[in-house]
Order: sequence, then C-alpha cells, then structure tokens
Amino acid sequence: MQWETVIGLEVHVQLATRSKIFSGASTAFGAEPNSQACAVDLGMPGVLPVLNEAAVAMAVQFGLGIHAEIPEVSVFDRKNYFYPDLPKGYQTSQMYHPIVGPGEVEITLDDGSIKAIRVHHAHLEEDAGKSLHEDFHGMTGIDLNRAGTPLLEIVSEPDMRSAKEAAAYLKAIHSIVTYLGISDGNMAEGSMRCDVNVSVRPKGQEAFGTRAEIKNVNSFRFVERAIAFEVERQVELLEDGGEVVQETRLFDPERDETRSMRTKEQANDYRYFPCPDLLPVMLDQAYVDHLRDNLPELPADKRARFQKALGLSAYDAGVLSASREMAEFFEQVKDVCGDAKQAANWVQGELAGALNREGLPIQNSPVSAPQLGELVARVIDDTINGKAAKQVFQALWNGEGGSADEVIEAKGLKQVTDTGAIEAMIDQVIADSPAQVAQYRDAEPDKRGKMIGYFVGQVMKASRGTANPQQVNGLLKEKLDALC
Repeated sequence: MQWETVIGLEVHVQLATRSKIFSGASTAFGAEPNSQACAVDLGMPGVLPVLNEAAVAMAVQFGLGIHAEIPEVSVFDRKNYFYPDLPKGYQTSQMYHPIVGPGEVEITLDDGSIKAIRVHHAHLEEDAGKSLHEDFHGMTGIDLNRAGTPLLEIVSEPDMRSAKEAAAYLKAIHSIVTYLGISDGNMAEGSMRCDVNVSVRPKGQEAFGTRAEIKNVNSFRFVERAIAFEVERQVELLEDGGEVVQETRLFDPERDETRSMRTKEQANDYRYFPCPDLLPVMLDQAYVDHLRDNLPELPADKRARFQKALGLSAYDAGVLSASREMAEFFEQVKDVCGDAKQAANWVQGELAGALNREGLPIQNSPVSAPQLGELVARVIDDTINGKAAKQVFQALWNGEGGSADEVIEAKGLKQVTDTGAIEAMIDQVIADSPAQVAQYRDAEPDKRGKMIGYFVGQVMKASRGTANPQQVNGLLKEKLDALC
C-alpha cells in the first residue's frame, strides 16, 4: 500500500518585547534563574495582569504579513493544567477568539514551484517556566524567568505532505518574523520552536489518519528528522495491523527517534473559559492601517523585486531574500559595485563559503559589505583578475587591510593590462620553452587549444598572477600560431 503523509505545524514564536506580556518583568535571555520573575509571573494572590500593547502590535504585524484576517475583537482565555513550571495553574491564551485569523504562507518546492500553506489562525499567549533536570540529581529545578514571556502561536492547516515541505514552511515563518523584527528567531535560545502534527493515510483517501504530536522541536533539521522517523513508525504500525494512538511524543535527536510522552489531551481537558482579569482586545481600523502602512518589504516581495528589477534568477533571488541580514548585505554590495549579478555571485560564493567554514552568521562577517562591494568593483573594472580577487578577499577576512584598494596596492596585485608588457613576458616564455613550442607546432590544429594552457600558466607565473588572462590567451594564440 502507498501512503501519504499529512503534516501541520504549531509554531511558537517568542515576541521581541522588552517586558513580558502581562507584567513589567524583563524578557532578556540568559539571566540567573528566577531573577526575572515578578509577582504576576509567580501567580501571587491579588495581582492582576496588564496587557503589553507591543505584543498586540507585533501579532497584528504578523497577521498583515501573511495577508490574514485581523478580527476586530480578540479574547484571552484561561487554559487550565497543573505543571510545576506554571505557578498559577493555568496559562493565559486565546482559544475561541484569536488575534489573527486565516492567512497563508508561500513556500518554494524543490522544482521551483510555489505552494501556499494555509494558516488557520495565530494567537497570543504567555510562555510557561522551564523545568531543569540535569543538575539536581534525581530532583527537578524550576526557572520561572521565561514564565509570562509573550508568545505568538501560529497554527497551520494540515497542508504539508513531506518533511521538506514542513521545513520550508518553518523557514518561511522564521524569515517573516525576523524581517518584521517581531522576533530574533533564535531557535537555540528557544525564541522559536514548533509542535509537529503527523499522520499518514492511504493515497487517495480523503479522511485524515490518527495524528501524533511531536512537542517542542527546535531546529529545521530536527523537524525533518522527527517527521521521517514518525512517518516510518506509523506506516510500520499500520502495515502490521496495529493502530496509531493519538498522543504527544518528543523527539530525541541523539537516538534519532520519537518517544511517547502522554496521551493527547482534548480541548475540554483544559477547561478553557474567558479570562476574568482581562478585557477583550478591540482593534479599530485606523490602528490596523497604521501598522500596515509601516510594514517593511517582506521576503516574497523582496524576492520578486530581485528578479524583476535586478534581473536575478529565481534561485539567486530566493537565497538572497531568505534572511533580512543576507538581503541587506547583498544590496549594500550591489550599491557599491553597481552589478547585481556579480554581487550575488560573491555573496553566495566566496563570502558564504568563508562564513560556513567559520560557522559565522553574515552579520558577524569580518568582511563588511562596503569592503566586498569595492572588491567586486575592482574585478569589474579589470583592476584585478579573479585569482587576485580571492587573495584580496582572504586578506580582508584576516583583517590585513581597511579596504580592497589598500590590499591591492600593498600586495602589488594590480592587473597588468599593458599590451607591451604582456607581450614581453610571452616572448620570454616562448623563448624558454622550445620543446613545448615544437609540440604545439607539430600538433593537429584542433588539439592546440588544450596545449596553450601550459604557456598561459607560465605567463601568469611570470606576472605573479597580475596579467590579464583574456589578453594573455589572445596574444599567446597569435604568437604561437605565427610560429606554425
């Protein structure tokens, strides 16, 4: 039997507010445990929550960014459950009237086609604290610094059909929230994580299979690996005559497997009811329009502009617009050198390779965008050739010069384009290579093209790599052919 995978994601995005969603406590990462948890976060008797308007604005911006419906009224509810890291015994969330309604996110498939993934809704809620198990020798420590941190939970429809599609969707969400500046998207710090709902069904069947939910997956790679394991587990179970149980599972990246945590709760298990301490949120059209008017250019629009206005390929435009930092760096390089294609080649080639080797994000690149732009400009105007350009890049990477021009001057890399000087080097190489000249002369005309490489190499060596390769090739062929 052939099986079809059905996937939906619930993406939790930590919003980049300076204080928590219902209190004035700081949201800064890395503080000492329990040093950023105030009376509201601790659920002390008599305290009342006050909604953080910045969190509301960020949620609406996301909704506008995915062309979603923005309801006029949204309501906070209490989701009741008892965990040590939730002191109040309930989480303040939005169940029935979320702040963002239906929208969609576009992803690019392997064949270059675009697929729209529907977003069911996005709602605001507070994060819980964190249980710490490693350092307490059979006990659990509770850190409530994260309790009350504002989250936007983005719930997709079950529109994804492969692990690659799910990872592409998660990357698209990451790109949107970081472009908007509403989250840093740092998955290693928990700023973005997701729950993955996976089921399988026979191909052609309309009804969904029983799903399992994999909780708190925190990397694009882990999402793909968790789905791959879970699909294989469910298919094997069904083909052996068993049944998939609706449950919550966790992904263990060290063992590359998912494991059962608990049976899946239903909404009524949480006994949702409207929060009596918070009024409904009312959004007037002027407020929404103001946020819409101040949205930055988002990834899909930037990708389209890179293709239409700058003439980049769909692939190049997609890579360069994937992150806000990459797009801004590329545009600075392009503005300095004046050639979008050359800028794209250098940013995706030499720069990206060096960053990957060092494990650095582009915002920490030792070579700045103006430096790289000047370097590319010197290639375009024939001041240096491609080989010398790589030397200049490495020198800038190592901090050996303040600008490309300074490195070129200091290392004597300026390209020799003077025909007389190149001819003199060629004549010397020919005079010093009688055996190779004889072989060239005796060879069939159609085989001489491959043999010229030896002479080009000798001339470039004599010029210390500074001779113009195109001129060297042309002049060498003329002089060697004249000897035949």
